[in-house]
Amino acid sequence: MNVTFVTDTYTPQANGVATTLERLVNGLRERGHHVEVVRPAVLACDEEGLEVPSVGLPGYREVRFGFPMRLVLQSRWSRQRPDVVYVATETPLGASAISAARALDIPAASGFHTNFQQYVAHYRLPLLEKAALSYLRRVHNRSTCTFVPSRDVIDQLDARGFENLQLLPKGVDTKLFHPKKRSLALRRTWGIGPGGLVGLHVGRVAAEKNLPLVVETFSEIRKRIPDFKGVFVGDGPKLEELKRDHPEFIYTGVLRGEALAEHYASADLFIFPSITETFGNVTLEAMASGLAVVAYDYAAARQHIVSGINGFTAPFDDRQAYLDLAVRAASGDLAPLREEARASARKVRWKKVLKRFEKQLRNLVERLPVERESVSPPPL
Repeated sequence: MNVTFVTDTYTPQANGVATTLERLVNGLRERGHHVEVVRPAVLACDEEGLEVPSVGLPGYREVRFGFPMRLVLQSRWSRQRPDVVYVATETPLGASAISAARALDIPAASGFHTNFQQYVAHYRLPLLEKAALSYLRRVHNRSTCTFVPSRDVIDQLDARGFENLQLLPKGVDTKLFHPKKRSLALRRTWGIGPGGLVGLHVGRVAAEKNLPLVVETFSEIRKRIPDFKGVFVGDGPKLEELKRDHPEFIYTGVLRGEALAEHYASADLFIFPSITETFGNVTLEAMASGLAVVAYDYAAARQHIVSGINGFTAPFDDRQAYLDLAVRAASGDLAPLREEARASARKVRWKKVLKRFEKQLRNLVERLPVERESVSPPPL
């Protein structure tokens, strides 16, 4: 197949969408397919495909919105016709790509990777939440189908009028993210002794990640366990403010590859109270690294964590329940649970996800009817 991806984010940007897309693109190529990536020109990636102009989100310029390019894409695809288009982001670029594909009768799948309708509230634009939801529904319903990473998000979107929803789970690189990457030397640089505890948070340092609860959780654990360090991995618009207000924590900035894997494996407890995820790749990365994850009971945590067995889940958006659970987890024996977390992550590998994705794209190319997802997602 000739597959064209359209996206506003891609590597080397450090976010879950970019990481997922790189996996899908490379995975399809390894399976013999030709893949192009339409993306903003400012991204410093060596990819085959069209580069387009973009603008940064006010207050968070790392987030790019590609310009609408319908006529350009329509002309390009008339000359070099893809078999299928995958639109990963719903910005004007993505919407225009769906329009171009429809005009040429090319099947175009879309991906629901980010809860933009929830993000606007965190960026002091609450009145736009309904408008954002309406826009997203209109864009996705014009595509042939929409791939969604978790069952609970499918249920939410279905209730809001989104159509032709397909489950596309996510995997994790269990070779890269591995408990054997644990570094005592790194822990010593954090000032942690042999019996100390490290709490880790990985992600954008931004309003939508529920940072106040991460800070509160780290602080409460530190009161009870003197030999404790809280570590933030990532960058974003709230980083400087966080460093200024809480110098007691460790800030690494953005990490990738082996350095990121080493930081995961060198921690003990993963603190992830975000309430805006469609999935949360970092949950699986932490589990694969042998960490005890404390998250809310939705998205990746609901799919892969049995609370008290291979991680901990609190009722969604219940701040006090989350805080109490994290403090209890930090005070208990994490060793058996961490082993179970690793074992669970080993069952969710990218190879099976890619095989499923390839089949879904082939069905679109062959114009097979979109199958409505059953109540229980098929096993990986």
